[in-house]
Amino acid sequence: MLQEKLKHLSVRCIHPRYMRKAQDDPQFQTIAPKILYFGNPVALISSVNEDHSPNLAPISSFWALGWTMTIGLLTETKTLQNLERRPECVVNVPSPDLWQQVEALAPLTGQNPVPEDKSDKFRFEKDKFAAGSFTPLPSEVVSPPRVKECPVQLEAITRSIHALVGEPRVHKLGGAASVEVEILRVHVRCEFIISEHHVDPAKWQPLIYNFRHYFGLGKELGTTFRAEV
Repeated sequence: MLQEKLKHLSVRCIHPRYMRKAQDDPQFQTIAPKILYFGNPVALISSVNEDHSPNLAPISSFWALGWTMTIGLLTETKTLQNLERRPECVVNVPSPDLWQQVEALAPLTGQNPVPEDKSDKFRFEKDKFAAGSFTPLPSEVVSPPRVKECPVQLEAITRSIHALVGEPRVHKLGGAASVEVEILRVHVRCEFIISEHHVDPAKWQPLIYNFRHYFGLGKELGTTFRAEV
């Protein structure tokens, strides 16, 4: 019912005067990309498993407003399951030089057994920190550890989880959720700090995920195992 209402509203919001064919604008072409990663920062989310061991997972769907951050997660992920049970996490932001260690985690999952729809590309790994050659660092106010190698570490607590209405592509992946977290502590490596309230943008660079290719804020660094072009 909700999906039908949203679909109806979305159609009504588009005025006919703007609904022209792409041929009317020869400098553009209408396409259907498989993904819409137009350049997103990468993060490693650490959370706590049922047995109190840490889980570590790379993501590239998140954004912040103030000290509130929204994280996009597929429903069938260990990270979302962990946050539903224990709302604490750390958002670790890697620098470009860590791209190969991040990529080492990409084909791994904390789900055991591996979901059937993932089994052809992913494999179970219990110790993600060791698999990515990362070092756990105790957090100050949450249970999950920080990642020592990441220059930015954001301790957080989940405030709400919303199931996404989604569309066929999301539904095919089993659904997704928007996780709203509150940042409780911000840890930044000293070399990137200007003052207590400012990070030096001339020195700090995030690792960028651009259509499944890794970049800094400059030349390409490498490719994820799922890249098709």
